[in-house]
Amino acid sequence: MIEKTPDILALILAGGLSRRMEGAAKPLLRLGGRRLIDWAIEKARAQCGAVALNLHDDAPETTAPFADLGLAIAPDAAPGRLGPLAGVLGGLDFAARHDPGAEFVLSLPCDSPFLPDDLAQRLRDAASETRSGLACAASGGRVHHVVALWPLRLREDLRRALLERDMRAVGQFQRAYDAAIVDWPAAARDPFFNVNTPDDLARAEMLMGKA
Repeated sequence: MIEKTPDILALILAGGLSRRMEGAAKPLLRLGGRRLIDWAIEKARAQCGAVALNLHDDAPETTAPFADLGLAIAPDAAPGRLGPLAGVLGGLDFAARHDPGAEFVLSLPCDSPFLPDDLAQRLRDAASETRSGLACAASGGRVHHVVALWPLRLREDLRRALLERDMRAVGQFQRAYDAAIVDWPAAARDPFFNVNTPDDLARAEMLMGKA
């Protein structure tokens, strides 16, 4: 049974350039008869109190392809495509302004269709054991830095790191705050498999068929 954590706002990161996907808008590619982003939204809605979509800006031409999703837009906190930390900060700002019940933001990639059902709860449990309240996921010996739980209380720390110290690497910030790392098994199918290329999309179809 999926545990719902009402104090978490899920933030689906969809502001990337999809450089390796031959010009296609990666979140809108179809897998198993649905768009990639639909799989992430389904898992997020089942586990979190609210869901928002991060895009690099909220201009009409940027948001139009995603209008039918019915999600609030949380744009990057700074212009210039500064990377996922700008998206996370945008999500923290959005939660602080629009979701009074949120204490955390769960950042999720738009291209990982097999996210685990216990993701939010396990990260929330691990975060409660740390001083910073930060936690991120791992599998198969690899840390997935963008699959992470971020406490709102670190919002200004992240803003200073990104905008004053030009810190761009997600893992660098997490290590500085001793983020908890929570591991999932990846033997049968990595729950954090992400689709970056056409070959990855074909492999995801194969993995979904086996499941």
